[in-house]
Amino acid sequence: MTNLIERNRPFSSGPNDGRADQDVRTVSIDVRTVSICDTQPVTAEGIRTLLSDCPDLKFEQAIDSLGRAMEMLRESPPSVVVVDKAFGIQTILEWLTELRAADADLLTRTGIVIWGVSVTEAEALRFLQAGARGILRKTATIPMLTACLRSVAAGRTWMEDCVFRDSGRSERYPRSELTAREQQVLELVEQGFKNKDIAVDLGIRPGTVKIHLKHIFEKTGVRGRYGLA
Repeated sequence: MTNLIERNRPFSSGPNDGRADQDVRTVSIDVRTVSICDTQPVTAEGIRTLLSDCPDLKFEQAIDSLGRAMEMLRESPPSVVVVDKAFGIQTILEWLTELRAADADLLTRTGIVIWGVSVTEAEALRFLQAGARGILRKTATIPMLTACLRSVAAGRTWMEDCVFRDSGRSERYPRSELTAREQQVLELVEQGFKNKDIAVDLGIRPGTVKIHLKHIFEKTGVRGRYGLA
């Protein structure tokens, strides 16, 4: 959804005696609307505060479930929806597929940005293939966040460069025997995440994280999470 805001600015046609000209020039600003679907309400408030300083980006609303997000996209689609990866990778992929099946134009009218504490290259590519247009980490800088929102709102695809850089780092432990989920858990442990945080980021239970860690220790030969980190 796009709105136009007109602002009047003083316009001087040339030198004068110090008095401001009475003529003004009208400047139109193409305003893009942004909504956020996040598991943590405080995150949405942070985005609302940030966008209050961006004349071309307007915070629309915050929602806490993918079901409500689908209703919003059908009734009053914003330009961009930022979706928290913590809802779960598979859940989000299925949601994107359902969106395309329900209305092929939904993902054309609204750009979907997936953001999370940690996003691997493989995960990012899966999201993009499913229909998302932006990939961003929650550790991104403010200029990076606004650049992503503006690009996606304009219909372009945007992904943070460090997603590719981090995926290309050298392997410190043998991972060929690890499952995809175990690799995700290992990457988060290496970044210093606690079990509870890993569970939230991946959309699984803390007890499941412990089971994955047990398998990782057995397969890598490393003893203890500090040995991994």
